[in-house]
Amino acid sequence: MSSLKLALVQIAAGAHKATNLAHARNKVLEAAKAGANMVVLPECFNSPYGTQYFEQYAEEIDAAKPSESIRALSEMARDGNVFLVGGSIPERAVSTGDLYNTCTVWSPEGALVATHRKVHLFDIDFPGKIVFKESEVLKAGSRITEFPTPWGRFGVGICYDMRFPELATIAARRGCVGMIYPGAFNTITGPMHWELLLRARAMDNQIFAAACSPARDMDASYHAWGHSTVVDPFAKIIATTGEAEDIVYADLDLALVDEVRASIPIYSQRRFDVYPDVAANSNKQ
Repeated sequence: MSSLKLALVQIAAGAHKATNLAHARNKVLEAAKAGANMVVLPECFNSPYGTQYFEQYAEEIDAAKPSESIRALSEMARDGNVFLVGGSIPERAVSTGDLYNTCTVWSPEGALVATHRKVHLFDIDFPGKIVFKESEVLKAGSRITEFPTPWGRFGVGICYDMRFPELATIAARRGCVGMIYPGAFNTITGPMHWELLLRARAMDNQIFAAACSPARDMDASYHAWGHSTVVDPFAKIIATTGEAEDIVYADLDLALVDEVRASIPIYSQRRFDVYPDVAANSNKQ
């Protein structure tokens, strides 16, 4: 299969988890009805985003004993007959009780096919503008995540993971054709770097890159940037939106990956005799 229809569901999340899940379901099924093969939800789609909320909204991820959000995500994927990159939810680890910011990926049959715990925690300090420290509450993940589809393999990162090129580089060198990032940049960092980082990850690795943001809610404690975006392997933006709720659709022509790599053959020009291959000894789920 050489063409994939991707949908990024940009929605806002409020204080009521059941309402958030119902809204997400409606939008996932809307995207599926419009022909999407893969649907992406935003970071923390089932809860408000903030260190003060993670403990309250955290759920265990156990497909055999599904919690409220896990059951809902499985049913969305199955009922829509789509691959679903389920944004992220606050996760409470079954064995330790530690909290993580975690993305789950679901097959069209509703089966859990991948789980990604945010590797790089969002700790920033812009004096007089915004201070945010995920590490005050969350533990960091320790593995790189990829999942197979009929269109090729895709890598997954969450928000701040986008700033670290190694995840995308390793995924690309392992054969991934795209990176998917549920992410909630804010109105400070978003206009500076959101588009730039997505285009950089696509350009550096000659892959597709997509990021799905929450919609902006100025009544919330955290103001998301929005602007969910898809970039092709030539680093061209092929679909985007503003800050309001929306569904962003993009038809991914996977033949572009081979085309750009034939035109600019950096994969055969790398000098691992001069510098190390970061993909050689990396952890994978």
